[in-house]
Formats: sequence, structure tokens, C-alpha cells
Amino acid sequence: MSDSPFIHNVGVENFQALVLENSFKQPVLVDFWADWCQPCKTVMPILAKLADEYNGKFHLARVDTEAQQQLAAHFQIKSLPTMKLFVNGQPVDERMGALPEGDIRAFIDQYLTSESDKMMTAARQANMDGRTQDALDLMNQALAKDPENADLKIDIAQLVMTQGDNVAALALLDSLDEEGKKKEPAIKLRAEIDMAEKLRDLPSIDDIEQKLAANPDDLEALIDKSNHFTAMAEYDQAMQCLLRVMTLDQKFEDDAGRKGLLALFDLLGGEHPSVQKYRRKMFTLLH
Repeated sequence: MSDSPFIHNVGVENFQALVLENSFKQPVLVDFWADWCQPCKTVMPILAKLADEYNGKFHLARVDTEAQQQLAAHFQIKSLPTMKLFVNGQPVDERMGALPEGDIRAFIDQYLTSESDKMMTAARQANMDGRTQDALDLMNQALAKDPENADLKIDIAQLVMTQGDNVAALALLDSLDEEGKKKEPAIKLRAEIDMAEKLRDLPSIDDIEQKLAANPDDLEALIDKSNHFTAMAEYDQAMQCLLRVMTLDQKFEDDAGRKGLLALFDLLGGEHPSVQKYRRKMFTLLH
């Protein structure tokens, strides 16, 4: 047996401690093998190498199925080698056969929690506790460790936006790669920032209503009224105003009616019932 602190021979007597309890600290990969199994002997050195290379990010537990038939039966092992991965006391995934190193590495990696992930968990808790600056400091530390992580950038952008710094939030969103920009949280956050800018210098609702009383087809007033409805979360009414703008003049202010609807669609997400309703109405009007 290896002298590595990350590799263990496991049986019924220590499975609870070395696999189930350990898996609450880091993933545990259980290798079910037998001495007569030649593919098992191919996989074993790869697993040992990875356990040492990952330096405790996961632990390797070896179960000799000939000596530990009770465990093999309990986990319904039908072919060897079988690798089961445990997280938080439960088996979450498995692989069978003599896989190449790259496949085993990919199998493990999807269940590892990076240092930046741990920092983000702590940051979210700090933010929930009202320790906003601590949360921001932790997020920036996490981003320094994982600078290409789109989800980190979006989370930081969300936090700085709530602090009123829309410029910094937009800069973070702009720094995303094309795939990151297509993530739903990024699209929604950008829509929220754009909408906040629109609402900043709105005329009063009384002024808007006076304009519309004088001219029900005042397109600028209809767009302002839509923005007021959005501020009150009256999204159906907001979309009605924008659809009316489209009906009256699709070219007004560089297609402001359609663009306003699309911005609301981004803000609310595709599953929102108002979005589904007015997306159909907009499509009908355009075609």
C-alpha cells in the first residue's frame, strides 16, 4: 500500500470514517478492484498518481472486492474496476472499466471545489450578513486566483451594482468572453443596469399623463410611461406601451419600441408569462 496520506485501504470496519465522513471534507473516489482483475492493475497506478498530484483535493479509497464482498454486494458492483465518487456522504457518480488518465482526471475534476469557489461561498455569506466590503474583498481575491471565471465576474458585478457603481459593473460585464456574455445572469444584470439608467431622469408620471391626454399617440410619452410601469414592476402595462409605439411607428428613435421590449425580455427571462405573451404579439406585428 502507498504511504500517501490521501490513499486508504477500506473495508466494512472503516468505510464510514474514511469514505462517508471524509467525503464531507473533500470528494472520495472509491476504487473497487480484485487481484485477478488485470484492468484493475492498469488503473491503480493512475489513481495513485492523481491522488498524490492533487495533494488532498480528493482522497482515494481502495476496496478489495474479494476480501470485502459485503461492501461489493451493498454497492452492487457487477464489473471491475468500478470507481464510485462520494460527496457529502453520498455516491454521486461512477465509472467502470480501465479508463485513460484524461478521462479519470475529468471525472474527478467536475466534483472538486476550487479555492476560489470556497472564497465565493464565504463572500456570499458575508454579503447576506451585511458585511458588504468583506464580501467584495473576498470576491476580488477569488477573481485574482481565477481571473477567467465568468461566474465570479458576474457575481462581483451584481454586488457593485447594488452599491450604486453601475460603471464598474458594466466594465466587468464587458470583460466577459462571448460565452460569458451569453450567460442568463449576465444578460439579466446588464438589462437591470440599462433600465436603471433609463429610470434615472424620467419626467414625473403627471407630466407624462398630461402629454398623453393632449396626444394619445405621443411616442416619447408612451416610452416614458412604459419605463414608469417597469419601475413599479407592472410589466404587462409596460409592454403594452412599447407595443403601441411599435404599432404607431416602428422606426421611432431607432426602433425604440422593439428594443424596449427586448430589454424587458432580457430583464425578466424567457419563462416569465408576460415575456411569452408579448414575444408572440411582437412577432405577429413584425410578420
